[in-house]
Amino acid sequence: MRVGIVGGVDRAESLYERVARKAGHEIEFHDGGTRGRGIHALEGLVDRCDLVIVITDVNSHGAVLMTRRLMRGAGRTPLLLRHFGVSRLAKVMAEFGPTSH
Repeated sequence: MRVGIVGGVDRAESLYERVARKAGHEIEFHDGGTRGRGIHALEGLVDRCDLVIVITDVNSHGAVLMTRRLMRGAGRTPLLLRHFGVSRLAKVMAEFGPTSH
């Protein structure tokens, strides 16, 4: 499964990638920025990912709303989390189990 994370993970990207890979998943990041090409990048993430996690504590109101709108247009619902860390990612990955690509 490909998981997208929107907001707040710049410093820990490599750690998140290791956790996801260990659980048999791929991960993609978006910083939550909606200026310039930010919206286009967010659209791409939504299109490519099976699950999108939006960290609400660090994202602007506009980024959260835009992600929700894009997900709704794709017929899916994002996982909105106020706080997010490596242990939370591991729990989410365990819930979905490994996938075969």
